[in-house]
Parts: sequence; structure tokens; C-alpha cells
Amino acid sequence: MSIVIETQNLRRCYGRGVTLVAAVNGISVSIEQGEFTAIIGPSGSGKSTLLNLIGGLDQPDEGRVLLQGQDIAGMTGNAISDFRRDHIGFIFQAYNLIPVLSAHENIEYIMLLQGVPKLNRQA
Repeated sequence: MSIVIETQNLRRCYGRGVTLVAAVNGISVSIEQGEFTAIIGPSGSGKSTLLNLIGGLDQPDEGRVLLQGQDIAGMTGNAISDFRRDHIGFIFQAYNLIPVLSAHENIEYIMLLQGVPKLNRQA
């Protein structure tokens, strides 16, 4: 099997000056294709921060995030948006849907952004 998600010495801090809090501090992990992985821990332990870093929603202060061998930690703007659109899926606790669209239309909208032909979007 191949490694699809890898982090190397990830660090992400919040705050300023002496009030810095390390939400993620030195996390290194490798996840292989097809492997089931659970990220568990108490509230405030850095789970959401780690997922945001892996998903390209946030940038680490230090370290690397490799998805399918590609380092996304330094990507910005359109590059990271395009990569997320094409390679990453998130299921959020809160429903981050476009309120005026149905659930089906919300899904179809993402497929439209990916360039999926209409016939395939409605299959």
C-alpha cells in the first residue's frame, strides 16, 4: 500500500507573545491508502486543528503536510483551493451547505466546479 496522508513535525500555535498555545505540537503521522484512522481526544486537544492542517484549511507554523506525496503546506490561493476541490472531502459537524439549494443541488454544485459533465452529475 502507499502512503496517502503524511505529516512531518506539524506545529500550529495560536495567540501572541507569552500567551502562545500550541494546538498541534510536533505531530508526525503516516496513513496508508485504505487504512481506517480515528483521531480521538478530549476537547481542546488539537483534533480539529490537525484536520484543518491536513485538509489545507489552515497553514502550519512549522512542518509539512503531504497528500499523495504532494506538499500542501506551502500552497496558497487558487492552488490550495483547486487541490481541496479535486482531492479532499470534509464532513463537518455543522451543515455547511448553501441554504437555498437542496442537498442534491449542493452535491451537484461541487461536481459542477470539478468540471463533471451534467449527465454524470445527475446519474
